[in-house]
Amino acid sequence: MKQVLFFLFLCVGALNGAQTPEEALQRLKEGNKRFVDETLLHPDRTHERRESLAEGQFPYAVIVTCSDSRVVPEVIFDEGLGDLFVIRVAGNVVGPTELESIEYAVGHLHPEIVVVMGHEKCGAVDAVAKGDTKGIATIAKYIKPSVKKAKSMNPKDLLELSVKLNALRMRTFILKSPIVNQRNQEKEIGVYSAYYNLPTGVVDFLD
Repeated sequence: MKQVLFFLFLCVGALNGAQTPEEALQRLKEGNKRFVDETLLHPDRTHERRESLAEGQFPYAVIVTCSDSRVVPEVIFDEGLGDLFVIRVAGNVVGPTELESIEYAVGHLHPEIVVVMGHEKCGAVDAVAKGDTKGIATIAKYIKPSVKKAKSMNPKDLLELSVKLNALRMRTFILKSPIVNQRNQEKEIGVYSAYYNLPTGVVDFLD
């Protein structure tokens, strides 16, 4: 019961424009916990919700993640229609097009949080680590710096570290956006990176 009341409190706060970046982050964490614990609420999926969104959207979070079919933010965070503004691209890279999508959301929809989420066993990052980037040359150029850095650290698990460094690097790139940086400096939005564990479903926030 406490979990449900907490969730409703956050939802009301978001609708009233009172949700802070910290509260938005906590809402994501609570949703992920429900997913892991298999106590899903499946919120915001009714016809009333569809009707309420017909004239506009007010997502509280922007999620930049991989196109991998196993990584579905609305499921992983137990959210519904209108809750998340999701940008999916192989390797969760952020180039000019993805950044414009983020800036559009931040400038017009006023979310309280942006999350770049990499995931375990990412195929795009693995391809770069193995030097087999045929067909993903554009994506690979954004991932290569993180893989190079990971290799220099001689990690036990090169792929895992490369994925995490890639998510962190994309976060840094997003924060260079004038509109995102300004809102971040004014503490109106939080920008984070995360790592999704495939078998457990747990999302680890990296910063």
